[in-house]
Amino acid sequence: MTNSTIEKDRQEPCSQAGAKSPVVKSLVVRSKALFPEPDRDCPLCPRLLAFRETNRVRQPSWFNAPVPSFGDDKARLLIVGLAPGLQGANRTGRPFTGDHAGDLLYATLLEYGFAKGGYQARPDDGLQLIDCRISNAVRCVPPQNRPLPAEITSCRSFLTATVEAMPRLRAIVTLGRIAHDSVLKILKLKSEQAPFAHAAVHQAGAINLYDSYHCSRYNTNTGVLTPEMIRKVFAKVKADLS
Repeated sequence: MTNSTIEKDRQEPCSQAGAKSPVVKSLVVRSKALFPEPDRDCPLCPRLLAFRETNRVRQPSWFNAPVPSFGDDKARLLIVGLAPGLQGANRTGRPFTGDHAGDLLYATLLEYGFAKGGYQARPDDGLQLIDCRISNAVRCVPPQNRPLPAEITSCRSFLTATVEAMPRLRAIVTLGRIAHDSVLKILKLKSEQAPFAHAAVHQAGAINLYDSYHCSRYNTNTGVLTPEMIRKVFAKVKADLS
């Protein structure tokens, strides 16, 4: 992939009224061309921007900003989630940190050697990722944990930049269908070529794409995803990268 991929996937700011400010468009294009992460006050999605500002008033001590990727860009493994949780990454500023999903994900990464240290649900716990990076399809927390299609599309260029900034990338684990579908667009795969299914493995050139149900509290409480199910996914990734 080349930088042209970013240009193809770059979207103009979405607006509930459909209006687009030339100034905002110019700033967004420049910021996205230079950095793989959105600015703290990214204006791309007005609904997410409004929700962010509301949360900053309600909880001024929280992170309340687009959550950056976590881990070394020289890693061979990238994990892609949906979006920050309101009281998880949106509060702490680190993906999957501070909520139930992180408890399961980081325990699994520690078990299979993709992390070291101790996970204590806070960004200063000293946890380090090993040959692994974590990001999200949408960088801002959405209301009810449900990003709109336009918001997913608007944020995809940041995920594209994240992928392109990883020269040794060989494996991507997508947590849930939305993350899976967004990654497919980046890898230029059609859904019929790589349908989402838990524990499925798809190939895109030198990159293997691994699917998992999202490790949300709802999925684990209802038995949609068990610890053993997600362990099997990462055991496969570990074996393939060995």
